[in-house]
Amino acid sequence: MTTGVRRRMGVEERREQLIAVALELFSHRSPDEVSIDEIAGAAGISRPLVYHYFPGKRSLYEAALRKAAVDLAARFEEPREGPLGPRLLRVMGRFFDFVDQHGPGFSALMRGGPAVGSSTTNALIDSVRQAAYEQILAHIGITAPSARLELVVRSWVSLAESTALLWLDGRRVPRAELELQLVHDFVALTAVSAAYDEEIAAVLRAVLATEPSDGHFADLVGRLVALAPLPQSHA
Repeated sequence: MTTGVRRRMGVEERREQLIAVALELFSHRSPDEVSIDEIAGAAGISRPLVYHYFPGKRSLYEAALRKAAVDLAARFEEPREGPLGPRLLRVMGRFFDFVDQHGPGFSALMRGGPAVGSSTTNALIDSVRQAAYEQILAHIGITAPSARLELVVRSWVSLAESTALLWLDGRRVPRAELELQLVHDFVALTAVSAAYDEEIAAVLRAVLATEPSDGHFADLVGRLVALAPLPQSHA
């Protein structure tokens, strides 16, 4: 017969539990709106016990953010096999999975929250952006990018972030369309810069050489040509 006595958690186990509870609450509401009392209640412990493991709400928020940052950075990891278009589309799918699951917390982090502006928070945000940047460079096979190529990749990472934030405001554009659009945005940004930089032109040629004739990038070209068909010569 069981006695119903609750098992006592170790220090690290309890900390991980509180971080998980905080992340779950932050996923549905802005961290500014979540109180320590709510976190304690959801974890089944008292408010003073929360302060035993974390000095305050900011430290708990930063710990939860650190865990989320590791998760988000991992969404950009993808086996470097096959055409780039499908790879980027899978990455965008996982990225938007995260945004969809952690909407209010993601929005609060990027737009303002209880720990925004702190050196810890800024470093965590930068670490996610840097991880995404490095993953994209690895996908296109570049280890020492030129200044212009770095600008292209970092601009695209920033575009993905801002697109996700705008999408969260009402989800007025179908998510699948935005994921594909961001894949198209990457090749479009690269193509514009390729007109000014031979290194980027070589990267673009290498990427397009592996794309199937009916792939994502060919789809973009078809859409653009349909918008502005070439003038026909007159007899």
